[in-house]
Amino acid sequence: MTMAIEAEGLTKRFGTTQALAGVDLHAREGTVLGVLGPNGAGKTTAVRVLATLVQPDSGSARIAGRDVLADPAAVRSLIGLTGQYASVDEDLTGTQNLLLIGQLLGLRTREARARAVELLEWFDLTEAAARTAKTYSGGMRRRLDLAASLVGRPSVIFLDEPTTGLDPAKREEMWDVVRRVVADGATVLLTTQYLEEADALADDITVIDRGRVIAHDTPDGLKHHVGGQRLRVRPVDPARAGDVARLLTELTGGAPAVSDRGDLTCRVADDALLPELTTRLQRAGVPVSELSLHLPSLDEVFLTLTGRPTDEIPLEAA
Repeated sequence: MTMAIEAEGLTKRFGTTQALAGVDLHAREGTVLGVLGPNGAGKTTAVRVLATLVQPDSGSARIAGRDVLADPAAVRSLIGLTGQYASVDEDLTGTQNLLLIGQLLGLRTREARARAVELLEWFDLTEAAARTAKTYSGGMRRRLDLAASLVGRPSVIFLDEPTTGLDPAKREEMWDVVRRVVADGATVLLTTQYLEEADALADDITVIDRGRVIAHDTPDGLKHHVGGQRLRVRPVDPARAGDVARLLTELTGGAPAVSDRGDLTCRVADDALLPELTTRLQRAGVPVSELSLHLPSLDEVFLTLTGRPTDEIPLEAA
């Protein structure tokens, strides 16, 4: 499959801070590449390099076959960028914001206006088109910002933490927008700290930590990579947790982890263990309110790969 994004060995230092230390990124056409990492990992710096806003100290990058360093003008004509915070002009209306972008991109006024109408309808902003952006809610401003990045019909779109600051409902709305953009033929590079966001949207995930790629795979591939499936058990009576722990240790050979809610979780390599555990719990007279077998969450994956949660590191120097 043709690669829309190819980056090899990107390095970038800001003073004493090594923001990128040899990052490789690859995204296939028509897919979503999730770039996952804590604050300060280098995600935004990588996006800025790919979007021609920052020159790397070393390494190479190509967008749809165009070299980021040798042909930045051609790259800019192919991409759209939405940063962590909405960059629309709050004193202009929704229509005026998109019309301005279209004219800056060289569209004739009639073409720019038609594109604005199309995007406002697509992003459910038609009723608010004549209102100034400062009257928009946070979710509406984010949608308008993303619409602005699509005026030029880019084939590659960089979304740098596009749901930062949005409540869960508004975040879901943005996820639907991303899915529609990809269905329309675009390739998306999405940086995020929200692990469920990467799980919901990404075809492939690259995990960056301290400026280095520490893992790359599909979401399910990453989950299998860090230890296969998890067995979770919650006894109806918390006082029976010790009995459940003993049974799990006998079956798996390892002591289970116990959560604050009283869940007991352990890694398993064989699906056949579930019916065996069910039988033993019944024999021991231990009723349970939850008994499930599932892949680890991306939260567990990230914690296993980095040894810490996504929000533990301060913001990157860039």
